[in-house]
Amino acid sequence: MNNFLFYLAAFAPLLGALIIFHEYGHYLVARLAGVKVLRFSIGFGRAIWSKRIGRDGTEWCVGVFPLGGYVKMLDEREGEVDPRELHRSFNRQSVWRRMAIVVAGPVANLLLAVLVYWGLFWHGTEELKPVLGAPAAASPAAMAGIEGGEQVRKVGDEVVQTWQGMHWALIRQAVDQDLIKLEVINQRNEISLRRLDVSSARAGGWEGDALAKLGISFYRPRIPPVLAKISPDSAAAVAGLHSGDEILAIDSKPVVTWPDVVHGVRSSPGKALIFEVSRNGERHVIEVIPAIIDEGGKEIGRIGATVRDAGASRSDLMITVRYGLISALGKAIEETWNKSVFSFAMIGKMITGEVSWRNISGPVTIADYAGQSARLGVDYYFKFLALVSISLAVLNLLPIPILDGGHLLYYVVEIITKAPLSERSMDIGQRIGLALLLMLMAFAFYNDIDRLISG
Repeated sequence: MNNFLFYLAAFAPLLGALIIFHEYGHYLVARLAGVKVLRFSIGFGRAIWSKRIGRDGTEWCVGVFPLGGYVKMLDEREGEVDPRELHRSFNRQSVWRRMAIVVAGPVANLLLAVLVYWGLFWHGTEELKPVLGAPAAASPAAMAGIEGGEQVRKVGDEVVQTWQGMHWALIRQAVDQDLIKLEVINQRNEISLRRLDVSSARAGGWEGDALAKLGISFYRPRIPPVLAKISPDSAAAVAGLHSGDEILAIDSKPVVTWPDVVHGVRSSPGKALIFEVSRNGERHVIEVIPAIIDEGGKEIGRIGATVRDAGASRSDLMITVRYGLISALGKAIEETWNKSVFSFAMIGKMITGEVSWRNISGPVTIADYAGQSARLGVDYYFKFLALVSISLAVLNLLPIPILDGGHLLYYVVEIITKAPLSERSMDIGQRIGLALLLMLMAFAFYNDIDRLISG
């Protein structure tokens, strides 16, 4: 239950920020164009809170269903309009003004993404270096000759500094290519060129974790299971474990690395475990009973001991990315543009069948990722917010009637024919658009449920 509340607490402000920015874009440009705004609503259905503000008495409200929002403007098609206010009616505006009002929502979401990226790039973010783990045998990465510990310097001709940057560059280029060149440098400072065959991932429609299917994973240095600090009164201290003890086995199962110890302890809350340890060259057998700890509604074991630092240092695996004020803005615009173009390209690939529709995510998956990113830290949470904001802008710009892009399509037709579409044509378009949107939502919810069931 606590875990659910945490994820809900992470999802709610993210969704609220995206909706408010989107609808405020419509509202602001409508006001600048001289259109009277009757209602600004966050959510749909019956209002659970409302207040009239301003000279026009605009009703600001929160609806009972919070997944979305709308701005209601004065419009002759939706009711009688006072003759003195006809000039402030939306339908009386020029087609260019109507287009500006409609496109302002998606543009506001793109501007939000730019602002978030700008702040992050200027402040500086600590990110993983693109250091590769040892690939699984017979995977495309293994066939390319990739070795554990190699750091990617270039994907194609694009220089990369971070794991995320490498990820985006690889996926972006792999959408249209079967063979991707990776320039890597190993731990002996030798530079090599690896040719990664991504055809198998493309053939599978990029369903699931594309990098894992290619055999690409982050490098995890081997951490010997040698204890460092023992917390006073902890399960480890009570059992008689000492700093410097090397754990050889747990319940007769050999231990090779520290994650083996963590797994054995976490999966055995309150259960007596037999530790075989090496201390000053002598072998000892010690019974340890992990304390029972609640973690997100699930019981796990903990002994209260840390591992001795070994292997790769933090500086070997992490890099701080920071830009100046102006260059950070340029980088933010570039990041937003690249992700927007990539999103449109992926949608096009879904329509042609080159990318699986199972990649579509709904609110459940978004809430899950929001919670995960919040646990990782503020930087990750804001990066996820920017990414979802871009996705919302792209979705709304699709030429589907009922979405902003559908209205823009109507206005383009109006410019070409020099006459607005008939109400009959627009009504048919709205029905088709609603059906398409409901079908898209059904796909998204189905994928969400399938992910929950299958993990």
